[in-house]
Amino acid sequence: MTVQVKRIYEESAKSDGKRVLVDGIWPRGVSKEEANLDEWLKEIAPSDDLRKWFDHDPDKFDSFKKKYKEELQSDEEQKKAYSELQKMIQKEDVTLLTATKEEEYNHAQVLKSLL
Repeated sequence: MTVQVKRIYEESAKSDGKRVLVDGIWPRGVSKEEANLDEWLKEIAPSDDLRKWFDHDPDKFDSFKKKYKEELQSDEEQKKAYSELQKMIQKEDVTLLTATKEEEYNHAQVLKSLL
């Protein structure tokens, strides 16, 4: 199965498969109907402290990836959400949705690389 990353503001497509929002905060300006979501795994998002420290700074991305992976392995809620995501991709294509403007340096890309 394939995993792709899209901004939630992009049009949904049949090729998206299961659409999963992986942000901890609901995206601004998007209604639940417009989002066309199958799941919202807000628990899988990085902690507020890690997210604020990283601030999508490309120079911090390698450190962010390491710290985020550690969170996914140690935080019980994140671990459970990650396990759910792993089960999903065994069954069907999944699109990880995020609201961030930074398309390359974000937690959804880290998740995609791990999956």
